[in-house]
Amino acid sequence: KIFNSIHSETEMMRYMHTLQLKDLALDKSMISLGSCTMKLNSATSLMPLSWPEVGGIHPFAPMSQTAGYIEMLNSLEDYMNKITGFDACSLQPTSGASGEYAGLLVIRKFLEEKREGHRDVCIIPRSAHGTNPASAAMCGMKIQWIDDSNGMDLTEFKALCEKNKDRLACLMVTYPSTRAFFEEGIQEICQAVHDNGGQVYMDGANMNAQLGLTSPGMIGADVCHLNLHKTFSIPHGGGGPGLGPICVRKHLAKHLPGHCILQPVNGGDLSAVSAAPYGQAGIAIIPWLFCTMLGKEGITDSGKYAILNANYMKARLAPYYGIKNTNSNDRCSHEFIMDISEVRRKSGVAEEDIAKRLQDYGFHAPTMSWPVPHSLMIEPTESEDRAELDRFCDAMISIREEIRKIEDGTWPADDNPLKNAPHTQTECCASEWTHPYTREEAAFPAPWLLKRGKFWPSVGRVDNSLGDRKLKVRLEE
Repeated sequence: KIFNSIHSETEMMRYMHTLQLKDLALDKSMISLGSCTMKLNSATSLMPLSWPEVGGIHPFAPMSQTAGYIEMLNSLEDYMNKITGFDACSLQPTSGASGEYAGLLVIRKFLEEKREGHRDVCIIPRSAHGTNPASAAMCGMKIQWIDDSNGMDLTEFKALCEKNKDRLACLMVTYPSTRAFFEEGIQEICQAVHDNGGQVYMDGANMNAQLGLTSPGMIGADVCHLNLHKTFSIPHGGGGPGLGPICVRKHLAKHLPGHCILQPVNGGDLSAVSAAPYGQAGIAIIPWLFCTMLGKEGITDSGKYAILNANYMKARLAPYYGIKNTNSNDRCSHEFIMDISEVRRKSGVAEEDIAKRLQDYGFHAPTMSWPVPHSLMIEPTESEDRAELDRFCDAMISIREEIRKIEDGTWPADDNPLKNAPHTQTECCASEWTHPYTREEAAFPAPWLLKRGKFWPSVGRVDNSLGDRKLKVRLEE
């Protein structure tokens, strides 16, 4: 219908705006998705995308016509090498998963050159992103899991390396840990892998907590990928586009991805992992400007403020919710995990209910039930000021008080603002209201909603599990 009902630019503009109003995005409030690093995408770094000099170059244009472009790409690779403490970089991978795959192929190529191609065991912590074992499996590796619910036990880890010393290819490790703290024995862990003939692949998903403070090279890794669409502010979500370059130590540099049509400046003897020599080169200007404008001090401050913001929020919310997996100083990294299991046991309120109730307060939900079941993982990034952090914390504290009303019987367990969230404008403005709480408690539970403007969810409660089971759904009028 929509493709046959709009016949003027005016109507198209209004239609596009109505779609924008349905989206709870960064222009309305912080997006606290843990392990996603939803930071600000500055207008300054996005502006050059519209320039024909940036967006109009063919990937296979000859070097003689792309001297400035290549200079920018080489400069970006140099930035990445300095930030990671490595020696060489390839911009070819177009996502984090693509970077993982490319990094493991580089390790496999290196082992084959040493006549150790039989090494095929990859050790992966239980909390790893799902793409880690998937990438290892695609490279023909056999996965050995290790528990890291409270950090990797060094004795157990060294024993696992020793057990597989004749076949150990690599360790895939995320640093800081996906469980939201810095693994204190990380250098010993990396050394144990090297002592048993393997290489260390570091997943760069949490690189925002390392910027200028530590580096993959410093901890002892051999190769890592970087999510430029997270740490270095390329807009992401909804499928892309992304950049997942890999950085490597000197001994792996000759095995970086090459290309059969146009060999990248730093290309090696590995076959291409992307159709274009420099991957998503059109968006490389964004991280280049991020690094150029911030400089060394600004990039380091990004990491510092990301960690500070997360620890500030953790300290404010700790009296109200259980906090999982901090280090020996009771500190988290750039994100933290709230345990909802005790709340769930006492009140019947699940993490999903809290996530949906946050929409009524004007906030996007945090990451749910990963890597810890019945949890919420919160990552504020360095982009948010204290006022926004406090608003989110105030919302979570207010939700905790609403949960207490369920616990003490003030509100029924099956008819309360959390179980019915989110509340739509249609529902709140209807003539009939049968709930034991007021319309104001449903739609305007916080004072800032009247001052800053109310975000109205487009639909009410959705049955998530039904949607997961049904590939196709039909709306019945």
